[in-house]
Amino acid sequence: MGYEGYEVWAPHARQAEVWIGGALHPMRPDPARAGWWYASGLPKEHGTRYAVVLDGGAPVPDPRSRHQPEGPDGPSAIVDHSRFAWRTPWPGRPLPGAVVYELHIGTFTYEGTFDSAAERLEHVARLGVTHVELMPVCPFPGTHGWGYEGVSLWAVHEPYGGPDGLKRFVDAAHAHGLGVILDVVHNHLGPSGNHLPQFGPYFTDRHQTPWGAAVNLDAPGSDEVRAYLIGSALAWLRDYRLDGLRLDAVHALADTRALHFLEQLSTAVDALAADVGRPLFLVAESDLNDPRTTAPRDTGGLGLHAQWSDDFHHALHAALTGEAQGYYADFARAPLAALAKTLTGVWFHDGTFSSFRGRVHGRPLDRRTPGHRFLGYAQSHDQIGNRALGDRLTAAHLTLGAALVLTSPFTPMLFMGEEWGASTPWQFFTDHTDPALAEAVRTGRRREFAEHGWQASQIPDPQDPATRLRSCLDWSEPEREPHAALLRWYRALIALRAAEPELADPYLPSTEVRCDEEARWILVRRGGLHTAVNLAPEPRTLPLSGFKVLAASVELPEGDERLVLPPESAAVVRGGRGSRTR
Repeated sequence: MGYEGYEVWAPHARQAEVWIGGALHPMRPDPARAGWWYASGLPKEHGTRYAVVLDGGAPVPDPRSRHQPEGPDGPSAIVDHSRFAWRTPWPGRPLPGAVVYELHIGTFTYEGTFDSAAERLEHVARLGVTHVELMPVCPFPGTHGWGYEGVSLWAVHEPYGGPDGLKRFVDAAHAHGLGVILDVVHNHLGPSGNHLPQFGPYFTDRHQTPWGAAVNLDAPGSDEVRAYLIGSALAWLRDYRLDGLRLDAVHALADTRALHFLEQLSTAVDALAADVGRPLFLVAESDLNDPRTTAPRDTGGLGLHAQWSDDFHHALHAALTGEAQGYYADFARAPLAALAKTLTGVWFHDGTFSSFRGRVHGRPLDRRTPGHRFLGYAQSHDQIGNRALGDRLTAAHLTLGAALVLTSPFTPMLFMGEEWGASTPWQFFTDHTDPALAEAVRTGRRREFAEHGWQASQIPDPQDPATRLRSCLDWSEPEREPHAALLRWYRALIALRAAEPELADPYLPSTEVRCDEEARWILVRRGGLHTAVNLAPEPRTLPLSGFKVLAASVELPEGDERLVLPPESAAVVRGGRGSRTR
């Protein structure tokens, strides 16, 4: 609903009304747009509460509501974005050269609000990262949750601080020089509080997803559904001055049309960037290992600017932990070789057989593709929170993982708290107000992990408030040992990446790797620099001499002698002689 009047797309309705202040006002069919209804001459000042009534039913929120002050099932409210006084001029910050920091507003602090999170942005800026990536902030039932069950894709979760709270956070981040990325979910909507089916064919049973019927991107009525999703994406970037969007699970967007939804979206975002005069970008989460996801549109690609790289994560995780269950199995057979393959070619499965899927998966990537188009990470919300207990990597693992992530040709990403080895887990938690749904989620999660040998009593109850509280960061940790030492290591590596152009060089062919699977060491050459990592519990001598230490997790001598790394240690060095890496 816009400021020129109230309007709604409801193609199957015989009657539409808008509810304002306890009174119903009729809406008329729009002769210029099939399926649209409108009403003009009604109050529409900032804060005006309203709802839509279709065919005499109960009032429901506007699908394009900018504000749901009483939650997903309450009335909508008009938002006049021009009222907000932005304090920080912002030219934008592009993704190439970035270091991203993923955070969840509800657990970044115990208070769980935009304003309390903004108070911690100085820490993030001092770390040296360039962008924060917020997990979804659309309204969802209850107070606390991951955010992936949002139901009003143009609005902001009220318990976090609503629309103005998000703007204050973004303004504060920009004041610290930090760009802001928002995670948005187009592949499904939460089951509770989802009123879209009352309005029109927002979903289709032509395709099925893990969440049920697919969002309608290619069936009758899909033109308007696509416009709804694209309009929402542009509104986040324009009205909240965001720098980019992370698109959740784009492989679940079922679309058989010649013009794919993602190509249409990337075209619209590039046009908006030109219009507002600052860089804007889209980062996909994709399980397809398909080069077309990030290939330019003029070469037949979808034109997304980057995507997460799970293969790199899986190889790194298998190398660090030795885990070999589930999708780690293929990587764990020779984890350092898998890590070398992903560091130089992005994907491990590039047309190879995937035992987890039971089929061949992926296709090769043109290595001329810039590495900054892929986000590399040792941890993410998924890779921690989808574990039975939400356990993080140990400090020892993070020490080694950070060296490889932060000197990789990829865009590095950290998950909140990893920079100091947070002792707090990050567990799966919900706050469903529907008792039946709450119980279904609880029993479903316990059943899922029972198949992997866990006892039901060991799995945290998602609905227990204590599960969310356990997942909140402890901000006393960064200032005390051993957390402070790990934080210094992260800061040193990020500063080194910023100071040494070779470490941020996205040209994949310039990365060369040598490793020894049995001895458990890996040596990565980035131009004239080497990242050396010993994953073994014993010292290892690496084929490198005549080097200068730039950063090390332990104290190391310099000179012409061969590089000897103590157990479970890492170093970044300049120069070095020895066998050419490959």
